[in-house]
Amino acid sequence: MNLYLTLFSSFFKIGAFTFGGGWAMIPIIEKEVVDKYKWLSKEEFLDALAVSQSLPGILAVNISILVGNKLKGTRGSIAATLGTVAPSFILILLIAIFFSRITDNPVIERIFKGIRPAVVALIIAPVLSTAKSARITWRNIWIPISGALLIWMLGVSPIVLILAGAIGGVVYYKYMEHRIHNQ
Repeated sequence: MNLYLTLFSSFFKIGAFTFGGGWAMIPIIEKEVVDKYKWLSKEEFLDALAVSQSLPGILAVNISILVGNKLKGTRGSIAATLGTVAPSFILILLIAIFFSRITDNPVIERIFKGIRPAVVALIIAPVLSTAKSARITWRNIWIPISGALLIWMLGVSPIVLILAGAIGGVVYYKYMEHRIHNQ
């Protein structure tokens, strides 16, 4: 199959069958990109995830751009991105057309109430998987917890935490490198 079509159809499936936004999409993206097609290694996927979260925009779109670009340059990015956004575009278009008929439909309300707990599980699962892959241990778990609390309780911008993490990583590894050379 043509790689452009594979990129489009793979990301179309991701966009079509994921409810709950970026974090809920991560397990499906990882399964497609890392496990099924092996377009990225686990480490590359974690890096793409970190970059995608730190950029403005939709997580799945950002990852699709990175994957498409790695495989086929700009055209690959376009194919993957169109695949990601097409299902939402089609769904929103259909909802807009038929919205007046479903606004007060109790069945639709119940469906969305039933989906909510599943979305929470879809968000928790990649958090745990990412923590494991990022080698979060009992010694360093305070870092993501502190970051989450700073964002949630004090309203600190995630950008500030990303920059602090980058600077902290450089300082830490320079320190470790210096320490190793002086032994």
